[in-house]
Amino acid sequence: MKLIQTVKRRMGQEEKKASPTNQPAAKDSAALKGKAASSTTGAQKGYLDIGPGFAALPKLREAPNGERVDLLRRKLEVCAVVFDFYNDSNQREKEAKRQTLLEIVEYVNNQRNCFNEALMQDVVNMVGANIFRALPTRNKDPLAFSDPDEEEPSLERAWPHLQIVYEFFLRFVVSNDVDPKIAKRFVDQNFMLQLLELFDSEDPRERDYLKTILHRIYGKFMALRSFIRRAIQHVFFKVIYECETHNGVGELLEILGSIINGFALPLKDEHKDFLIKALIPLHKVKSLASFYQQLSYCMAQYVEKDPRLAYEIITAMLRYWPLSITSKQVLFLNELEETLELTQPSEFHKMQEVLFRRLALCITCPHFQVAERTLFFWNNDYIVKLINQNRQDLFPIIIGALYKNSKQHWNSAVHGLTFNVLKLLMEADPQLFDDCSAKHKVEEENDEHREATRTSKWQILQELYTAKTGNKAAP
Repeated sequence: MKLIQTVKRRMGQEEKKASPTNQPAAKDSAALKGKAASSTTGAQKGYLDIGPGFAALPKLREAPNGERVDLLRRKLEVCAVVFDFYNDSNQREKEAKRQTLLEIVEYVNNQRNCFNEALMQDVVNMVGANIFRALPTRNKDPLAFSDPDEEEPSLERAWPHLQIVYEFFLRFVVSNDVDPKIAKRFVDQNFMLQLLELFDSEDPRERDYLKTILHRIYGKFMALRSFIRRAIQHVFFKVIYECETHNGVGELLEILGSIINGFALPLKDEHKDFLIKALIPLHKVKSLASFYQQLSYCMAQYVEKDPRLAYEIITAMLRYWPLSITSKQVLFLNELEETLELTQPSEFHKMQEVLFRRLALCITCPHFQVAERTLFFWNNDYIVKLINQNRQDLFPIIIGALYKNSKQHWNSAVHGLTFNVLKLLMEADPQLFDDCSAKHKVEEENDEHREATRTSKWQILQELYTAKTGNKAAP
């Protein structure tokens, strides 16, 4: 009963909040006459006429026990009729269908053994008729600059029906009456492909239901697990290599985080290939910020399962480094720190040089957030320990960038952090610090000498040109 009350309360709140702009304002007599004559989408699909359907069917709880199965089937059939929520027609029938759906959810929630094999096809047909549809696309100007996070999502107008259908299907999937060995004939691979396509819906409420349902199906239907992983991988390939935009990547990654957590050790080659071919390349996508947290969690789960994968993840991130997008660099630095916390010293040693050359460039980055985030690495005790264990190789790379920052960076906060890191390096190994400082000073002097020589040669060439042409200055 609590479930039904919750659904009814949500529906009531959403009806109160509905914007009047979403409904046509004028209703003339011609429209009212056409309302009765208009046919629904479901009728066009060949379903029953909705007119007398709901009124003729008694309540499930009032029917004799022997007739309830047949009555439930008939109610499922009439609920398979789909209405057009982009106009005001059939308001009475829409409300009647909503009440019938609520009645069905209440019935299956309180009645045991209501999902038998004879009804499974009807359940899947009704759910599919309602939720499987062409998703609306938003026409965007490719030349317009906009932040996807600031755009309002396009909410599904048919949600008053869809919400209850999703709730009903979730009850079907989790029900103990549903034997997955039998149900897999109806919830098959084709059904799963259509379900995954719905993850691109702009409505976050729908994606949340889809996430829960897909996770439950993956846990219950063992025969579909491998196919679901491959289908998700295909979605990621499409995002990486074709469209770069997909509304449901975050939800799919959230499901994968739970799936990865359950992988048995040692990891199969199939699971490693999924990481290398589908998950790591997602770092290249422009919309990384919209699913960064879920992707970072998946990376951490893989490294916890097999620390040797840290090398693959970090070196790939360095290859995909966003040189011109500073906000994305900060995300990469966040994930780098999280991954380094799980990295073993042996793996760290193999990639330390290429990693810290990139970090040295980030330290001297003019954008203060990038420089600041990189210097925060020295607040992490484990990373500091790794650096100190390999200081003979890393100090010479880092100290030059720190000295450059101390003299040239414009931001006062970065200046303060730079001096703190220099102090830490000096305390870790004073002798090595002095040697690296002296070496850096010699390199600076050599650079200055080369620059002076270059300037002098250019001046000589300019004077020769001026003397030859008789001009006072080169054009």
